[in-house]
Amino acid sequence: MIDSVKSRAGVIKELFGFLWKRKLWWAMPMVMVLLVFLILILLASASPFAPFIYTLF
Repeated sequence: MIDSVKSRAGVIKELFGFLWKRKLWWAMPMVMVLLVFLILILLASASPFAPFIYTLF
């Protein structure tokens, strides 16, 4: 499980590196918001905190 998290973190690091190199700074906030929503969806689907997260939406 830790290896898959590390590989996903590497992908995210490469994405931000690409955006920084191509001077697409305006896209970084959008990507961060999408990542936050992804984390919320993953927590809502597989945790006991699901009822609390569902109230946010």
